[in-house]
Amino acid sequence: MSGSLNKATIIGNLGKDPEIRSFQNGGRVANLTVATSESWKDKATGERKQRTEWHRIAIMNPGLVDVVEKYLKKGAKVYIEGQIETRSWKDKMTGAERYTTEIVLRPYSGELTMLDARKDEPQAEVGTPPADEAPVLDSF
Repeated sequence: MSGSLNKATIIGNLGKDPEIRSFQNGGRVANLTVATSESWKDKATGERKQRTEWHRIAIMNPGLVDVVEKYLKKGAKVYIEGQIETRSWKDKMTGAERYTTEIVLRPYSGELTMLDARKDEPQAEVGTPPADEAPVLDSF
């Protein structure tokens, strides 16, 4: 195989409310922190163990940023599909080079699906989307 694939898929819960930032050019980004957890039984002690991993998500798709801003809050369960990217910047105070790795959803790539029922409306029956919104929001 001569090509490559950069794709990350997670299902987890938001650890805090989304942060929406605007750029000078009018674009916006939604930053999320999503927790995924796994649990197991320790063979030696029989004790139940759990480990949580935190993921940084950057959504640059304008349609999805609007949805995140309107509907997502701390604790919401989401399905995220995007690309893993590492970016760097200079720390303004120390001048040191800093790095962060995050899952990025860009326009026309990536997927966001809200897995919780909306709390401000009665839950629609399975297969029946709410009258004003589509329940699954993918690649705009």
